[in-house]
Amino acid sequence: MHADFAAFDYIIQPGWNNSLPEHWQSHWQQLLGARRVGNHEWHAPQLADWLQGLDAALGAASKPVIVIAHSLGCATVAHYAARHGRQLAGALLVAPADVERASAPAQLQPFAPLPDAALPFPSLVVASDNDPFSLPLRSVRMATRWHSRLYWLRDAGHINVASGHRQWEQGLVYLRELIALIHAANPQTVSA
Repeated sequence: MHADFAAFDYIIQPGWNNSLPEHWQSHWQQLLGARRVGNHEWHAPQLADWLQGLDAALGAASKPVIVIAHSLGCATVAHYAARHGRQLAGALLVAPADVERASAPAQLQPFAPLPDAALPFPSLVVASDNDPFSLPLRSVRMATRWHSRLYWLRDAGHINVASGHRQWEQGLVYLRELIALIHAANPQTVSA
């Protein structure tokens, strides 16, 4: 495990319908000793509930926090950053769902439109060039509006169990990259 990993508390922010036990977020939760956001309703998500769940998880942290979000969880982080003062150390935003697309399910409507503001903390977007829930141009637009560094995975689908991403050890490379960005942006946040 990367030595700097211990300097942070980690929050897992799943997407719509939560992340199943086989999902990489569940594996990372165990690996990192992370806290998972507890939402009241995973199948019919309500933005206020998801923001409250993320805020509660952040309130329980004792160290600087990195949020590891997937899909609709990425939209949650963007809304949270635009509405709340509680600061994150950084966010890893994986396969952000395009909640503004014409074909977005009705259940995702409460999360549209996305805030246009830059995220006030270092962030990485990891997107797939064939994600069925976000066309490449839309992924670029989200990363650009959030001022996030963007990394592409080739033919990785929605970067979930269905696309073969279970433990996803390769993804930890992006987490290390995010930690390096946090160090560069705010060296005093992380003690050596």
